[in-house]
Amino acid sequence: MTTRREFLATAGLTVAAAGADTRFGLNVRAGRPAHALVIRGGMIFDGSGGEGRIADLAISAGRIAEIAPRIAGAGEEEIDAKGLAVTPGFVDVHSHGDGSLLEDPRAESAIRQGITTLVAGADGSSRFQGDGAKSFTAWAQQIEAARPGVNVAAMIGLGSVRGAVIGDDDVPATPAALARMVRMVEQALAEGACGASTGLEYTPGAFARPDELIALCRPLAARRLPYATHMRNEDDQVLDSIDESIAVARGAGCPLQISHLKMQGTRNWPRLDAALARIAAARAAGTDVQFDVYPYEAYSTGLTNLFPVWSRDGGTQAFLGRLRDTTVAPRIRTEALAKVDLIGGWDNVQISRVSDAVDRDAEGKRLGAYAKAKGLDPYVAAVGLLERNRGDVGMLGFAMSEDTIDRLLAHEVSMVCSDGGAFAVDGPTRRGSPHPRGAGTFPRVLGHYVRERRALSFAAAIRKMTAVPAARVRLADRGRLGPGMAGDVVVLDPAAIADVATFANPFQYPRGIAAVVLNGVIAVRDGNRPSATAGQILRPG
Repeated sequence: MTTRREFLATAGLTVAAAGADTRFGLNVRAGRPAHALVIRGGMIFDGSGGEGRIADLAISAGRIAEIAPRIAGAGEEEIDAKGLAVTPGFVDVHSHGDGSLLEDPRAESAIRQGITTLVAGADGSSRFQGDGAKSFTAWAQQIEAARPGVNVAAMIGLGSVRGAVIGDDDVPATPAALARMVRMVEQALAEGACGASTGLEYTPGAFARPDELIALCRPLAARRLPYATHMRNEDDQVLDSIDESIAVARGAGCPLQISHLKMQGTRNWPRLDAALARIAAARAAGTDVQFDVYPYEAYSTGLTNLFPVWSRDGGTQAFLGRLRDTTVAPRIRTEALAKVDLIGGWDNVQISRVSDAVDRDAEGKRLGAYAKAKGLDPYVAAVGLLERNRGDVGMLGFAMSEDTIDRLLAHEVSMVCSDGGAFAVDGPTRRGSPHPRGAGTFPRVLGHYVRERRALSFAAAIRKMTAVPAARVRLADRGRLGPGMAGDVVVLDPAAIADVATFANPFQYPRGIAAVVLNGVIAVRDGNRPSATAGQILRPG
């Protein structure tokens, strides 16, 4: 086990560690302040990937005013950061945290792990479709009125666009439908969307052909905004899916962001080299390809994702009808069981959420064990859950490798994402048994993968959490520490930071974060929340 002093030395914090006070202190100074906030004596990691330097950092009017070895002017508030790291606020480039902001604007599990900006609209699903009452502007006004506890940027979800124009059916887009969808994308981008996303394992996005995707992504090219894709397949056809994703971006002339890149299922773990070679070849040929990754061996999705896409054509009722149709149900069962076998069996499926209270006891249970306790065949138990909950059942699938995650996190074109929601240990968003990434992603990277596994350096990890994702969606004043940049800052202990949330108990906040500053306002301090209303809607610039 690495000691605190050893890690501080390897992280470039040796000088600050000598005689460091491990308490997280904030002092209020008397007299007329020169700045709203001064963070003193921390090791500044500015997001560039370079080693840290000991300095003070001052914030005025919501922006960084000065970084210097010693800032003479006092702050209205001051944070003693000696022995700690001072970094830009984390930018979660692939988040589902917007889904609960109207219900609970605090976004506790996000801000408490140092995330100051969520990039929403992931996996082809956005809460706006680009026109009318569902415009980006209307959505942004609704979020701003809720006074969110984090900043929010958002992509336009191409699955949501398809659903609004075509519906849930597996049919090609007519020229008129495609023209309307393109106009919706163009309008959303003009109003401030920061990219476009797909979820090609989900309906209705799964029914989009490559030519449709190319047409919808062309408006991204002039703005240099990314096409972010949850690819059509992340297991046996992962290489074909990477090829398709590259072809779409090349055809549209836009950057490509592969969402939560993974090799799913043990037999696919050896395909990592081939996957990375395809990305390298595409980049060498002129296509701007990057990817994001979350630091867990399990993914999160709907239980319906174990079932073939063709069985979901036409929406939930059509899918549930096919499960009972003796002419197709055996084929569905065969294909679903093959998917379960791929990820290692029913005990690698954990139920995370149900919508009907009658099945609440399934939440947090492995499906194999749950079915055994009920005296049921696991497939029958899964179908029963789907029928009683009208298809609305969440699951976690344990199918990835830590060694693969090491390599993906360390890769030169990767960045960190949570792919998680925002929830709290109290209030309306404490429900189900969600993936712990919603509360622990960024601390887990720094604690487990940097400090313990040494997959990458502390400075490199900070860059992948801040400057790289901010630049990817063109948030010009985020992700870096420097004069004039937005006052989004995290103060943390590199030797202590760790995720605490687990698959068995996800409702736990991380440790080792002293303070989080959001737009110049202290949002978290010593575990307390003095303010939860400083978030803004962010647009590319």
